[in-house]
Amino acid sequence: MDANLYSQPRPLGWWRFILQFVTVVFAYMAMSLPAVAVFGMGPLGLLLSVVGSMVGGLLVAWLWLRADRALGEAWNLSAFRNGGRTMLVGFGSALGIVAWFTVGGMLLRALGMPTPDVSILMDGITSSPLMLAAWIVLVAWLAAGLGEELLWRGFLMDRLLRLPGLRGQIWPVIIIQAIIFGLPHIYQGWGGTILTGIIGLYLGWLRTRVGWTLLPLVLAHAGVDTVMMLLGYAQKMGWVAAG
Repeated sequence: MDANLYSQPRPLGWWRFILQFVTVVFAYMAMSLPAVAVFGMGPLGLLLSVVGSMVGGLLVAWLWLRADRALGEAWNLSAFRNGGRTMLVGFGSALGIVAWFTVGGMLLRALGMPTPDVSILMDGITSSPLMLAAWIVLVAWLAAGLGEELLWRGFLMDRLLRLPGLRGQIWPVIIIQAIIFGLPHIYQGWGGTILTGIIGLYLGWLRTRVGWTLLPLVLAHAGVDTVMMLLGYAQKMGWVAAG
């Protein structure tokens, strides 16, 4: 992508970026609390907490991007060449990421490190068929698939690429956003944080290879989460053996 494209909207300095990032994170965290306060840490409370936090973070990110005239570039959701190519890249990437979780888990065990622990979420996701469907639609496809790509590969990468010292520095930006993307997954343990951070590296790189559209990344992210949720439910029901 032409680096000049990232100099056309409103210039972004470090202090303004810090303010934007902090307010987005604050909204993200603050909006996770009401649902838990009302419904507790049960399946419904966690579901609404995840959705609420993403809504809060995206709303503030949208306001900043709109104010800086960068919304169209940061949140580009156009097809990559055509719809078929977009789906091929997206769902093909999803299969690769699922395979990485398997291989990555084996590597972690070989190194004596704990594998990702997602039981706090999976217990709720697999509590009933209705809850599974709700998590797939509201979290896998909306909050995580769409929301996290808009937030991390969209808002964050766009902001970083406009900063003095980082403008046009693609790989430093990809690495920074991957680290920040991985850290909120610390609830899975360091194993989950590391594996997710590496996925963040791939998704950041992928955006640079698909004309800077987020749509293939959304399909990949949502596809992975859907497969993982369905697999977790199948394992609970005894349809497939637990890994």
